[in-house]
Amino acid sequence: IFVKKYAAKHAKAVQCLSKDRYALLAFYAFPAEHWEHVRTTNPIESVFATVRHRTFRTKGALSQETAKLMVFKLITAAAKTWRRLQGENLLPKVIRGVTFRDGIEVTEAASQNAA
Repeated sequence: IFVKKYAAKHAKAVQCLSKDRYALLAFYAFPAEHWEHVRTTNPIESVFATVRHRTFRTKGALSQETAKLMVFKLITAAAKTWRRLQGENLLPKVIRGVTFRDGIEVTEAASQNAA
């Protein structure tokens, strides 16, 4: 439907999105509770923004060893305010390779009923 609707006006964009469709929608293979975390890079960016801000303020006054220590301490302090992962109880299933389709765990019985 998307390709039919937009191909005439935005051919290059449709081609790019169609080519990378599976990579763009890969988060559907994870539990629905994890989608918010999979689709955002904000947690990583916010941690490094703090580190970047502090290291910029020191303007080279640190040795390499003390800079590493300062970065470690900044990240350790930032970790205290991190939110827990939603659906953390599903992580062992993800690690074991359990299949999820549209955010819902696929079981053998469900697969057989669909056939």
